[in-house]
Amino acid sequence: MTIAPIAERHADSFRLCLDAVAREKKFLALIAAPEPEQVRAFVRQNVELDSVQFVALAGDRVIGWADIFTAWQPALAHTGNLGIGVLPEYRGQGIGGALLRACLEKARRKGITRVELEARVDNAHAIRLYENTGFVREGIKRNGMLFDGVYYDTVLMSYLQP
Repeated sequence: MTIAPIAERHADSFRLCLDAVAREKKFLALIAAPEPEQVRAFVRQNVELDSVQFVALAGDRVIGWADIFTAWQPALAHTGNLGIGVLPEYRGQGIGGALLRACLEKARRKGITRVELEARVDNAHAIRLYENTGFVREGIKRNGMLFDGVYYDTVLMSYLQP
């Protein structure tokens, strides 16, 4: 397993990974990945902009990803939002932590001093990872996510770069 900045050649495999995690309807606000060409354009733009986006690879297969994207508003340009996912069969092996550390380091170099995330309150494993990395809980968003007619509270967390 290797951690690498995303490249255009990873787009299709990244989409498959994103889709698998989204269809679990537990970890992401997405319930399915966008169409292949949309994902290719998204990855192409991220490569061109040197965005904070990394993939975990098993050979050429994307088995996880993490990214931090900033807001477009000038007063929020120092703030980024974390997105992360790992395929079910690769969880619990330290991949999420490795992806997270790579993103935080690059975000720091790019001047992102605050990283935010939102996780379902029942996602104890991820919340523990975030807290062990230095994220702190800032609040609970009641009914923050809705899947198949069921509401889930989410925890809002942040990390301030040293």
